Amino acid sequence: MDTLKDIPEFFESETGESIVARTDALGTFHELGPPDLCHIFKTNSKPGVKEIGSYHYVSGVDASSSASLAAYLNSLTYSMDDSQSWFTKSNAWRIRSGIYCCYNAFSRVDLRVEVKIPGGVESYYVDVRGERHEANATHWQETYLSAILRATLYSDDSFYRLAGYRKLDPITDVKAEQRFLEAAESLFWKGSQLGSKPEIQVATSVHNYLTDGLMKYFADGYRYQPAIDFFRRLHKLDPQVGALLAQVYINQNEEIQAIRVLHDDMKLSAMSFPLTHVQIDFLRSKGDYNRALQLAKYAVDRTPSEYLTWAKLTEVYMDLEDYKNALLTLNSCPMFTYNERDMHRMPPPCRTHLPMKPDIMNTGIMEEESPVKEAESDSNLSRLPAPALHGTFAKAYTLLTRLVFSLGWDQLLKYRSEVFVMEEEYRKRKTSEDEAIQLLDKAAVEESKISTKRLCERWLDNLFMVLYEDLRVYTFWRTEYTHYKAQNVPYRKTGTEWELLGDLALRLGHEDEAKIAYEHCLDHKFSAKAWMRLLSIYVAENNIQKALLAAVKLTVYHERWYHEIIYPTEMSRHMNTLIRNEGLSKIQNRLTSMNLPRPVQKLMNRYFKYAELFEVDGCGL
Repeated sequence: MDTLKDIPEFFESETGESIVARTDALGTFHELGPPDLCHIFKTNSKPGVKEIGSYHYVSGVDASSSASLAAYLNSLTYSMDDSQSWFTKSNAWRIRSGIYCCYNAFSRVDLRVEVKIPGGVESYYVDVRGERHEANATHWQETYLSAILRATLYSDDSFYRLAGYRKLDPITDVKAEQRFLEAAESLFWKGSQLGSKPEIQVATSVHNYLTDGLMKYFADGYRYQPAIDFFRRLHKLDPQVGALLAQVYINQNEEIQAIRVLHDDMKLSAMSFPLTHVQIDFLRSKGDYNRALQLAKYAVDRTPSEYLTWAKLTEVYMDLEDYKNALLTLNSCPMFTYNERDMHRMPPPCRTHLPMKPDIMNTGIMEEESPVKEAESDSNLSRLPAPALHGTFAKAYTLLTRLVFSLGWDQLLKYRSEVFVMEEEYRKRKTSEDEAIQLLDKAAVEESKISTKRLCERWLDNLFMVLYEDLRVYTFWRTEYTHYKAQNVPYRKTGTEWELLGDLALRLGHEDEAKIAYEHCLDHKFSAKAWMRLLSIYVAENNIQKALLAAVKLTVYHERWYHEIIYPTEMSRHMNTLIRNEGLSKIQNRLTSMNLPRPVQKLMNRYFKYAELFEVDGCGL
């Protein structure tokens, strides 16, 4: 066989075309870069058989040296499918060589390791012009940290999803964690080179993908003491790091320490909106909205070009139920263009190999594909515009849905008409004003001026239309559903329609209705999204049995699609929450009582081993 066991593969039409495509795309990457690419050449011992090339995507491989990447390439030789047929003694195919490509997001180059089997190892990096250069120790450290950040931040990112993408654990033990933190500390002040979330206009030392990755890494395991130790060392060099340190102190329930840090650092860096925002959120958590409002206004005055400061002020106005000012502030938010995740287009493969592990196949838990009809959906649902929103527009829409949840649609429209003049109304008034000027009728000019209302920004006007569509479909669904239920008539929807209705209800803040819709969806078909949404709901409800069932279903599904990563993922975060709330022993016992097949039990035990190894909160209970 010319395939790998248990590892996805895409076979090339022309040998090496995937490497060429990646090289050509290097100049288009602006953030953390694409997943690692592993390419292999295979030869056949029989004369006249053409050499073939195949590749797969992977993350989580140790990229700290050429030796570690070469080790991954060498490990693939043991994955060659050596299935024998009755007329052959051994597999005639073998791996001749391989290339491992890992993007360095700091220096914007692609570090590559070539291995010849048997033979030597060659490492180098390729720049945006496609030229080769020798890699030094700094390039290796940057590449190593870039790889870990991609594996950490994009472990569950729906916009970073690819077929045949193998995900491994980036950090497997305490020693590996220590090496990661040493690299992060060494490169911390270069973090702004990586870019930041789409709602941040200008990346800073505390708002960038490196700090995002660090905060996620510690927070998903509720391991705040190592985070405190890490940020405390860096805090000595820059008071703005106090925003991160104070946030971790608050998460650790050391609020007095957090306040001391904020108090001292604001004296040194009064212009820092991250420091101010930590204070605002702390005051809001205590119900002190008036003082939070003063600080939110201060942050906007000091940093008016950032979306986050205006959004925070909008939230505080909503806390105070000052909905007119909330709308006016939302209208003032600066909106930024959304950049897609870094990916590169590959030539269409001539063949695809997506094997399933026999252990998973034989468990009986992996559900069969649903009938085609369950994938069908009403166009009114499938064409709703809200899911297509990204970046600052998606964040602003969330604020708008919070407003409508508090006020209702009619009251929201009333407030809108009181504070905004719509574009059509503005044009009419402007025309009458111009006519009045021509007639030199000053009284008419004064009367026509728009003094108390502002023009509603076009993007916000569009979001109102998006919200209207969501509410129209949601209201129709709930009315129809209630009517059918009252008549004791079955209410029929396809699995996909139920999933979309669940998404719709969740967007509008109706979690109970979303839960019902997702559960109906799973009655009709398997949906990883529905299971994940329900897992989040069950964990919040502390429904251990249902949460564990959802976790089992998702773990098997992830294993089927080569997501072997345990931490940090959304799954591990929910499992760690259960462990923190109930204790490790209780969760282990509840899982054992489910009498799962041995391979599945083994997969689930990985979460418990992680909790014990890294001493997640609750593992001693």
